Amino acid sequence: MEFICYPKCTTCQKAQTWLKSKGKDFSVRDIKVENPTEEELTEWIKRSNLPIKRFFNTSGLKYKELGLKDKLATMSDEEKIGLLATDGMLVKRPILITDDGQVLVGFKEAQWEEAL
Repeated sequence: MEFICYPKCTTCQKAQTWLKSKGKDFSVRDIKVENPTEEELTEWIKRSNLPIKRFFNTSGLKYKELGLKDKLATMSDEEKIGLLATDGMLVKRPILITDDGQVLVGFKEAQWEEAL
């Protein structure tokens, strides 16, 4: 499994602790150091069956700085994905890519328990 996170994020830390407590094997990728690419984001969005908006870190400073709350509605899907690929801090985290290809966005313990 691939665990994509921002190490300083408390939610990411909780998720990582949870994965370890369940004995799960995973690699860690720092989203700030290694931004997801447009190709990765496109694939993850497709596999997650979630709307693109769910991939935005709506509580993040960068999201607020750019005024995205008002801008997203007028942007195309390609523009949204392109924007997400520019800065890992815009992306909702953690993201877990399971061995069977599931994509989990954000940490909801019950959802992760069910998926894993």
